[in-house]
Amino acid sequence: MTLETPSHAMLTSPHSLRSKLVRVVWGVVYVLLFRYSPRPMHAWRNILLRLFGARIHRTSRVYPRAKVWLPSNLIMGPYACLGNDCECYNVTTITIGEWTTVSQYAYLCGATHDHEQIEFPLIPKPITLGRRVWIAADAFVAPGVTIGDGTVVGARSSVFKDLPAWQICMGSPAKPLKPRGLGPSDFGYDESPDGD
Repeated sequence: MTLETPSHAMLTSPHSLRSKLVRVVWGVVYVLLFRYSPRPMHAWRNILLRLFGARIHRTSRVYPRAKVWLPSNLIMGPYACLGNDCECYNVTTITIGEWTTVSQYAYLCGATHDHEQIEFPLIPKPITLGRRVWIAADAFVAPGVTIGDGTVVGARSSVFKDLPAWQICMGSPAKPLKPRGLGPSDFGYDESPDGD
């Protein structure tokens, strides 16, 4: 292999033929039936996402301009929300907890590449957003990140490492700045370690 001639591995997609076909069909459905559906038609968009394997609660809200790469890798709890123009690059599972909001232009990036290998292979890593999390506008969440319950990630922040629960986090890289004023007891969540 020379610099001018890429290896076969570099030119071969890591995705199966079935996965590619599903994404092509999803792309057509997205453009024709999802993207231009009226804003209040959350139930309609949930049906479309479920037809492609999404595991989302009936009260979840996915806005029409939200982009979901592969619905079968999306899990959304009750009242979870994907806002307009956010991107959910879910090469592997992205889980969005109950009452969690992902605001406009946020990017949930569920995969990276191994830049230390010549073939530059794709490495999927799941993202988990806990309950009552808010990912504010234009924030970036990196592959493999878990964000604890109740955490707020400020606008335009970049999250590269796990964030603890019930914190206000900002920056690039995002770091906890202070505890959130509200806590688990404000939402009726059990705070004891054994759940009693």
